[in-house]
Amino acid sequence: MGWFIFIAIFVVLIVWGIMIRNNSVRYFNATKRAWAEVANFEVQKAKILENLERTLAQYTHFEKSTLEKVTELRQQILNLNLNNTDVSQLQHIEKLSQDLMKNLNVVVENYPELKADQLYLKMMDEIQQQNENVGAAITIFNRNVEEFNNTIQVFPNNLINTLTLSKKPIRPFSDPILLKNFDYRPNF
Repeated sequence: MGWFIFIAIFVVLIVWGIMIRNNSVRYFNATKRAWAEVANFEVQKAKILENLERTLAQYTHFEKSTLEKVTELRQQILNLNLNNTDVSQLQHIEKLSQDLMKNLNVVVENYPELKADQLYLKMMDEIQQQNENVGAAITIFNRNVEEFNNTIQVFPNNLINTLTLSKKPIRPFSDPILLKNFDYRPNF
């Protein structure tokens, strides 16, 4: 009877360990999928930027730097690694995107006829929509990162992770520009 209880406890512990490991894998895969969504929205934004490049080329005879910024942002997005979570690269892309939007507002002020160009207006709306999509995808990514990191860091899950997966915590995305202008710091 004692051996039967010992074997039953051993089997329960093995099954429990497998369940913990499988949850870690699920959260890791969800994080990778969320990262792919962020990258996908950035690629869609790059396609819109390509069209914006052509439109701005007509208006930017004197605004070459704006065209260069659009081109650089599109290239940075296309270089975004879909298979590797590189938060610093995404931070750089989001900074370029914010800088571009500020620059485009200056271009519109200098070229009032550009404001009336329906194609330009449509592209600006599409870029704004893609920026919102990227923001939402980043939120989902960060939630998945939190779930994954919690799963591999809490006890006894951290033991199962160390023994079977050896996954490291993933760094969540944060916007350094926003944080620089945000004074509140919680007292954790």
